[in-house]
Amino acid sequence: MARWEGNARGRLERAALELFDEQGYDRTTVAQIAKRANLTERSFYRWFADKREVLFGGGEELEEHLVAAIDATPAGTGALPTLLAAFATAPEVFRPREFLQKRSAVIAANPPLRERELIKLASMSEALTAALLNRGYDQQTARLATDVGMAVLRLTTERCMADEQADFAQELSAGAADLLAVAADGVPD
Repeated sequence: MARWEGNARGRLERAALELFDEQGYDRTTVAQIAKRANLTERSFYRWFADKREVLFGGGEELEEHLVAAIDATPAGTGALPTLLAAFATAPEVFRPREFLQKRSAVIAANPPLRERELIKLASMSEALTAALLNRGYDQQTARLATDVGMAVLRLTTERCMADEQADFAQELSAGAADLLAVAADGVPD
């Protein structure tokens, strides 16, 4: 390595995604990722436990951000509006759109990674539910608001990934309106 370059984590993430895209997740090694990023394997392991974590390593940052945003929501705000207000701040910690698109493609192509994604989402849901419980909502309200809110968030991110002109806050509001429209259809007898 001729000279020191900063942002090792970002370089490793980019290198991994390039290699996953070029040769597939299963055929990519940590050594190849480190070499592509102009780093050592030891440097890789300072940032990530394994190559899966290149795809999932930012999840804790998002989860912590959302929990803090829930805590910062004014008292007296309903459970779902609290979550939606927190979700509206999520772009502050999102990775670049291109990274997220490539990440999604790699995960979609690998069943074990899809399973890992579901585990991470379940962990995030538990953290969000706990944050709502800490604000004084009962278990049922906190769980239901989290489940519904996560559905709106998923719809919002899908819409934003499909349309680079999409505004996250507007899509979040539209997703919540779509949810209310579906819920307004009522419950069968």
